[in-house]
Amino acid sequence: MRIALVSDTYTPQVNGVTTVVVRIANVLREFGHQVVAVAPRYPGHDDESPSELRIPSASFLPYPAIRLSVPQFGTVARFLDAFEPEIVHVATEGPLGLTGRRYAVRRGIPLVTSYHTNFPQYARHYGAGALEPLVWKWLRWFHRPAVLTQTPGEAVAAELKRRGIGNPVVWGRGVDTAHFHPGRRSAGWRRWLAGGDDTAIVLHVGRLAPEKNIDVLAAAWTAARERAGQRATFVLAGEGPETRRLLTRLPWVRQLGFLDRGRLADVYASADICVLPSKTETCGLVALEAMASGLAVVAADAGGFRESITHGQNGILVAPADATGFAAEILSLVIAPPRRAGIATAARA
Repeated sequence: MRIALVSDTYTPQVNGVTTVVVRIANVLREFGHQVVAVAPRYPGHDDESPSELRIPSASFLPYPAIRLSVPQFGTVARFLDAFEPEIVHVATEGPLGLTGRRYAVRRGIPLVTSYHTNFPQYARHYGAGALEPLVWKWLRWFHRPAVLTQTPGEAVAAELKRRGIGNPVVWGRGVDTAHFHPGRRSAGWRRWLAGGDDTAIVLHVGRLAPEKNIDVLAAAWTAARERAGQRATFVLAGEGPETRRLLTRLPWVRQLGFLDRGRLADVYASADICVLPSKTETCGLVALEAMASGLAVVAADAGGFRESITHGQNGILVAPADATGFAAEILSLVIAPPRRAGIATAARA
C-alpha cells in the first residue's frame, strides 16, 4: 500500500513519539509498503530523503526544544498528490497533523490518527487547568474523521472511548530488545558516572518538564541520597524547561543532557535503577527501554506504567505524589543488590 505519515515531531528529535513513528515507517517498508513522511525541518538537518517532505519549523517559546511548523497546505497537498496515498496516518495533533487531517478529509482518503500525548493533563501541569475542557473538545474534533485512532494502552483507549474521541484501538507496547540490551553495560561509563563498581547508579531519562513530576523526583532523590551516601550516584539523561531549576536544587547530580539512541542504550545498560515519577505517560516507553536494558524500574503507579510493570515482580510502582515512598524504594534497591538483580532479570524477561 501507499501510506503517508504526518507528524509534528520526527528525526533527529529524540522522544517517544518520534521513536514510534520512525519505527512504524521502517517496519511498513520492511513489509513492502511504500511510505512517505511529512515532518518538521530541524536546524542542521539538511539531508532530506525523496520519501520525506520537511516543513520549516520554529522554536515553541515556552519550550524551545519543541519546534512547530507553520501549516503549508498547498506544499503538503502537492507532495502527497504526487505520491497518491491510499491511507494518511496522522501521528500528532499539532499544525502539521492538522494539515494531514485536512488533506485526507478533502481528498476522501481513509484517515488513521494516533493519540500519544496526554495533553489535557499537560494543561494542568502548565497552570492552564481551566483549558482542559477545551483541549478535550479539540481532540474530539480532531480525531472525529479517523477510521481508527491508535493508542498504546488499554487505560488510554478506555478514556478516549469515554470521552467520545475517535474509534480507539490499542497497538500495544514494545521496544527493540536487541538495541536495548544488558550486554551494552560499559565499565567505562560506570567508572565515569559512579567511580566505583559497587556504587548503584540511579537514572532518570526524559524531558525535564513539569508534566514529568520532577518536583517529586527532586524530593525523592534528595531523601534517598541523604540515606544512601556513597552507595549511590544519581544521573539525569534529558533536558527541558526545568533543567536549570532542577540542577540548582540538585547540584550533585550528573547531568548528561540529550543523548542519541546509541549512547542512551549504553547509559541504560550501565545503570542499575531507573526512576520515573511521571503520571502523564500514555505508554511509558522509557520504562520499557530501561526494563529491556536490565534495570530495576521504580515508576509512578499511573498511566502506561501500570500496563508494563507488575509491582514487586518486574518493577516497583509508587503513588505519583509520594516522594517519601519513591525514596524508600530507591534506598531498598540500593542496599539490596540481590533484590535489585531479581527485579531486573524479570524486567528483561
